[in-house]
Amino acid sequence: MDTVDSIFDRYEVIRHRLPHATTTNRTIDIASLLDVTEEIDAFVFDAFGVLNVGEVPIPGAAARLDQLRDRGHAIRVLSNAASYDHGAAVEKFARLGMNILEHEVITSRDASLADLAPGLWGCIAAHADRLQDIPAATVRLQDAPADYDRVDAFLFLSTETWDPEKQNILESSLRDNPRPVIIANADLVAPREGGFTREPGHYGHLLADLGLPNISFRGKPFDSVYDLIEASLPGVAPQRIAMCGDTLHTDILGAAARQWKTVLVTRDGLFAGVDTTSYCERAKLFPTWRLGTI
Repeated sequence: MDTVDSIFDRYEVIRHRLPHATTTNRTIDIASLLDVTEEIDAFVFDAFGVLNVGEVPIPGAAARLDQLRDRGHAIRVLSNAASYDHGAAVEKFARLGMNILEHEVITSRDASLADLAPGLWGCIAAHADRLQDIPAATVRLQDAPADYDRVDAFLFLSTETWDPEKQNILESSLRDNPRPVIIANADLVAPREGGFTREPGHYGHLLADLGLPNISFRGKPFDSVYDLIEASLPGVAPQRIAMCGDTLHTDILGAAARQWKTVLVTRDGLFAGVDTTSYCERAKLFPTWRLGTI
C-alpha cells in the first residue's frame, strides 16, 4: 500500500520530468483563506483533498467558496481528474452541494483534448465514460493486444479498469511500435475515503522509466492547464492568483513555476495527519501559506 513517504519519494525520483520552480524558504501559517484576501484576486482550488475526499465533500468548503465569490474574488477549480467529461465534472460538484459554475471548472481532460492529433486513439477509460467528447476516432482498450497494436496513439484517462496485465500489454505494444501516449491525469495517486488510489501519472511514469519516447503528461504541474486558467482570468496578474492544493509536487510546484501564490492544505489530502515541514524542506518547495482546511 502506498504511504505518504513512498508517494513523496516517488515524486522526487521523477522530479526531473516536472517543471522547474523556485520558492522562498519560508511558509506563513494562516487560519483561513480570509486572512489573505487582500493579496489575492483569484483563488484556484484543487478538488481532491481540498474540496472533497472521493465522493465526500469537506465540511465548510462549499460555504468558503460562496464567501470568497461574494467578496468579489474569482473562483476556479483546477482538477487532474480526467475520468469524466467537462459536464460531468460540473455535475459532480453540484452533487457535493457546491455552487460551482461551468466556466469555473478546468480539468486535465480539457487540456488533453485541446491538442489531440487526428487518428485512431486507444482510450484507457472508466466504464461509465462514453468518450463522446473525444474529437477523434477511439477504441476502448481492454484485454485484446490487437487493439493496442492498431491504434495511432493512446489517451490514458482513468485507472478504474487498469491492472498490471494491461500495463504489460501497453508496454509491449509501445516497445514494438512507439507512438504518442497522453497521460491525461499527471497525479501519481489520489486521496480517497479508504486511502490512496493510483492514478494515470503513476503508470505514465513507469512507461517513461523504460525510456519509451513520446510520453506526455497533462494536468498539474504541467503548463497547459495553467494556460487555460490564466486565459480564463484576463487582466489578473499571476502574483494575484493563489493555488490551493494538498500536494507539493503538483499543486505547489506547478503554481510556483507560474509565479502564482500558493496555499498548502494539509488536513484531508496527501499530508493528512503528518507534519509537512520536513517534506517542504526535503523538496525545497515552500508554499506561500499553509492551513488545515480552506
